[in-house]
Amino acid sequence: MAYSRRDSSTGPVRVGIVSVSDRAYRGIYEDRGGPAVRAYLEEVLSTPWEGVARVIPDEVAVIRDTLVELADEAGCCLVITTGGTGPAPRDVTPEATAAVLDKELPGFGEAMRAVSRPHVPTAVLSRQTAGVRGSALIVNLPGSPKAVRECLDAVFAAVPDCVDLIGGPYLETDPSRVAAHRPH
Repeated sequence: MAYSRRDSSTGPVRVGIVSVSDRAYRGIYEDRGGPAVRAYLEEVLSTPWEGVARVIPDEVAVIRDTLVELADEAGCCLVITTGGTGPAPRDVTPEATAAVLDKELPGFGEAMRAVSRPHVPTAVLSRQTAGVRGSALIVNLPGSPKAVRECLDAVFAAVPDCVDLIGGPYLETDPSRVAAHRPH
C-alpha cells in the first residue's frame, strides 16, 4: 500500500472527522457528532491542525472508501469517526474500519467502553474500536456528543504517542486539558 504523509513542518497537520449517519447525510438530522469532535480537538490540540470533515451514510463501502481517502490521499494522521458503532443492522462503522486497518488497537475500545459504562448501562453494546492504517490512527466513536467527549478523554493522552510510533507528525496537546503521554 502507498501512503502519503503531510509533514507538520509544511503546514497544519490534517485530521479527518467523519460523521457516519444516514439521517445526517440526507439532511433529516443535524450532525452533532462531527462538530463535537472538532470542538474537542480545538480545545485539546495545541499543534496547528485543520479538519477534513465528511458526513456520510451508514454504508460499508462508503465508510471504507472515505477512511482510505483521508488516510492515504488527504494525508490525515488521525481520523476520528462518530456514529455507527452500535448493534443495529445499519451500524457498520467498525466492520468498515477493520477492513482498511493494518493493525487493530483493541485497548482504545476497551478504555472507551469502560469510561462510558458508569454513565450509560448500554455502553456495553457499543463497538468503538481503533487501529492503524499506514501513518494514520483511526478511532471510532459513538455518535452522541457527550459520548464523544467522554471517549476521547479516556484515550487522547495516548494519541500523540501512537501517531509518533506510526510515523505521523508530532502532535502537541494543551497539558492543562490533556497531557500527552510519551514513554518512548
